[in-house]
Amino acid sequence: MKRFFWTAVLLFPLVSAMFAGNLNLAEISKWQYRGDGIRAVKTAQDGETYTQLSSDGRKVESHSFKTGKTVSVLFDLDVVKTAGVDYIDGYMVSPNGRQMLIQTHTESIYRHSFKAEYYLYNMGSNRMVPLSKNGPQQTPLFSPDGSLVAFVRDGNIFLVKLLYDNAEVQVTKDGKRNAIINGIPDWVNEEEFANDRSMIFTADSRVLVWVKYDESKVKQYSMPLFKGLNPEYKQYDEYPGAYTYKYPVAGADNATTSVWSFDIASRQTRQLQVPIDADGYVPRIKQMGDASKVMVTTLNRHQDCLRIYAVNPLSTLCQLLIEERDAKYVKEECVSSLVVTNRYILLPSQRDGWLHLYLYNTNGQLLRQVETGNYDVADVYGVDDATGDVYYASHEQGAVEQQVYVAHSNGKRNCLTPKKGWNSAIFAKGFKYFINQWSDINTPAVFSLCDQRGKTLSTLVDNRELNGWLKSMNLGKRELFTLTTADGVNLNGWMVKPADFNPSKKYPVIMFQYSGPGSQSVKNAWGVGMAGQGAMLEQYLAQRGYLCVCVDGRGTGARGAEFEKCTYLQMGELESHDQVEAALWLAKQEYVDGQRMAIWGWSFGGFNTLMSMSEGRGVFRAGIAIAPPTSWKYYDTIYTERFMRTPKENPDGYDINPIKRAAQLQGSLLLCHGMADDNVHFRNTAEYTEALVQADKDFSQLVYTNRNHSIAGGNTRNHLFRQCVKFFDKELK
Repeated sequence: MKRFFWTAVLLFPLVSAMFAGNLNLAEISKWQYRGDGIRAVKTAQDGETYTQLSSDGRKVESHSFKTGKTVSVLFDLDVVKTAGVDYIDGYMVSPNGRQMLIQTHTESIYRHSFKAEYYLYNMGSNRMVPLSKNGPQQTPLFSPDGSLVAFVRDGNIFLVKLLYDNAEVQVTKDGKRNAIINGIPDWVNEEEFANDRSMIFTADSRVLVWVKYDESKVKQYSMPLFKGLNPEYKQYDEYPGAYTYKYPVAGADNATTSVWSFDIASRQTRQLQVPIDADGYVPRIKQMGDASKVMVTTLNRHQDCLRIYAVNPLSTLCQLLIEERDAKYVKEECVSSLVVTNRYILLPSQRDGWLHLYLYNTNGQLLRQVETGNYDVADVYGVDDATGDVYYASHEQGAVEQQVYVAHSNGKRNCLTPKKGWNSAIFAKGFKYFINQWSDINTPAVFSLCDQRGKTLSTLVDNRELNGWLKSMNLGKRELFTLTTADGVNLNGWMVKPADFNPSKKYPVIMFQYSGPGSQSVKNAWGVGMAGQGAMLEQYLAQRGYLCVCVDGRGTGARGAEFEKCTYLQMGELESHDQVEAALWLAKQEYVDGQRMAIWGWSFGGFNTLMSMSEGRGVFRAGIAIAPPTSWKYYDTIYTERFMRTPKENPDGYDINPIKRAAQLQGSLLLCHGMADDNVHFRNTAEYTEALVQADKDFSQLVYTNRNHSIAGGNTRNHLFRQCVKFFDKELK
């Protein structure tokens, strides 16, 4: 499903035509109001500089963390001319700073994974050669000493030895599509643990360690593919084809996992003795400072027990360092935000009811709880081995606010970004500097260079041009608010009012929501709304006379474990109840027409749209569900079972779904789905529409050829949004 922790890896430049008048839906669909940013920023080993991809995608530049100015150009396509390379999609600098991998001709696979052609560039000789001539590669990885590169191709791991004329060695030979995968996760592990690499080197570069996924017993799912137009698949011109892959639905067989090592000098392969449940997971493996160990994390299938092991990759022996249990489930962020350094292990945990940080030594001994209070930590940036100081972001100033903090080893804490709004950071090695990204609900992102005390040294991007344009437009006011339901539950929300808002008028309301476990749609940040960009799609609707609202109900994040996990084993029940309660609260406001209210959402938001329209109180005249799950029996094991356990264990919980409630649907409905959605399969909409037909319920439907969960590409997103606007106009005006 959706990811909620922000990571500053790739931000795109503004491509906006500045004009006066009303907003343009096609430009909103093409993200032309998101603002300027910085591309592919990576911190350098020296702690004083960072590297960045130039805006034209042809140079890799080194910049000073102190001034932001260009120190040097590390790579320039106009200087290093290589046949077939005309654009840089990404890059990776070796730990020793002598080599660079240049990524081009990238082909997306799933949400995180892709394959590409990589070129190895020697910064001393200005020589660039293909990393491999035997086909595209996945997840290349430099060894710590910079002498080796490991990568995956067709489910097998390969090593390129840079000191031996780039000799290519095949490490595994059992990789086979839809059967065995080495070094990269299968679909469900990639999607739900937000990870596309499952291999590491030991700290001394002597041993390669990886996870093997045996998905031979996982059942397959096939999606039809047609010729289409953008892109066009000419091989399907006469007959359609299909894409088939392994997808374990709730309660079904998962891939079995095991952990292996390869001694590079002796070429010996070993299976490590990690205690993994037969149906358990290995969500992460990590390098440790001690070259004789690697860290392996495991989760049981219920995901209520996280274990962290130190494993010797040569002896294969395993030692349990930390065991983390939860009465319901361990949040995915407790795994994805786990930090390991030479001296410390930093673990996020909800053990006291809030997501806080706990610092251990590398023997698994708890040293201290880093910070405490009735708030959640939002992101983890690391721990300074030299001082024991911990850097992180949290919601200490309120759930809709996010600030960057340092917690010192002496117990004192400092807020490094005190300005109200939404802050995140990219820290230099050694934490001497950081890049701060700040925005609020009315202001596009500002990127600033700061020192370790939070003092601004320079501004990299201020989006002044976009701000000036916004002020010239006929935009409505964005407001944060809170409401209390009839049940006494306090909920956070935001609304966009028309620019000519008149409190004596009655406005139709469109409610956008996502509502999934741990998500957050209400925040004092620029990127809110169905299409982000400062709720620009909502602004477009406001220009058409609508009041647009978003409310985070129970089950969403940033408000502690009790608020987030109260939906456990009954997804959809409280989430839909709270959207109806929010609608009833809105209907009591003097400026709202309670007879003209609609709700919409994408993915989990689509599911909750259907649940809210079938809740029983009939407050919504219309709704739009985009790519909705309609029965959790059709969704994947890891996500679904984290919150619901299996269908066999929790049959009543699984019966809480739109298909079961089809006869209770009230209001006009538009369903939208891509036929090549690898995440929420089209079968969800197909089975739901059949239930609606048999319940004699009218509905409208849009099906998009060859489109995945994002329903994008070519003119697709513009078409989708235009149909949604037309539907709202028809039903609410």
